[in-house]
Amino acid sequence: MRGQRIRAFGSGLTDSLSVAAGYLPIAFSFGVAAIQAGLPAAIAILASVIVYAGASQFLLISLLASGAGIWTALPTVMLMNARHVLYGPALIPGLSAPPQLRSPLQAFGLTDEVFATAMSKLPSINEADREHWLLGLQIGAYASWVGGTIVGVLLVAEVGNWPVSVREGLSFVLPALFFALLLETGVRRWMLPILAAALTAAVLGLFIANYNALVVAILVGAVVQAFWGKTS
Repeated sequence: MRGQRIRAFGSGLTDSLSVAAGYLPIAFSFGVAAIQAGLPAAIAILASVIVYAGASQFLLISLLASGAGIWTALPTVMLMNARHVLYGPALIPGLSAPPQLRSPLQAFGLTDEVFATAMSKLPSINEADREHWLLGLQIGAYASWVGGTIVGVLLVAEVGNWPVSVREGLSFVLPALFFALLLETGVRRWMLPILAAALTAAVLGLFIANYNALVVAILVGAVVQAFWGKTS
């Protein structure tokens, strides 16, 4: 039994490589941006260790660098991450029964990309192995994010010598990762909620902050899928 769990965990680590490939350059960019914004190296690394929230970390350093207080930054970041509340309930039906590892640790590791990968691959994993596989997936992704931040903090002085095309390309890695994960899950069966969410985000983005528009778009996509799933 223990050997089976170790193999499932190792399989999750292996499957995390596709997420890590996107996380490393983005986390690197965060480390660089944090130092350039005036944050101490220890605080930049601590943000990735504790917050671990991707785009929200960029927003956090922007708010802090602009002089916003903690009581402004904290609610803003929490609102931006409100979508994560939906991830756990969506995954629970696909995990092992009875639960083996379900805990706050696994909730902490449910990023957008981990959730997308889990939703895509969990059905193909042996039910008894799913929670250990998910733990491996999460730890691999987390390690790459923290590691990328550390590398960015250490190499921030070298970035100015890189070609402009490379520096500009780093900003496209995260959207490219999302698109690759979307293709992996199969676009056709999610076409209607994807279009509803995209249209909602595009329209609301003209009037409200993008992160608020994203939260509403996710909710609209979820509602459309709920009703569409019942009728299809």
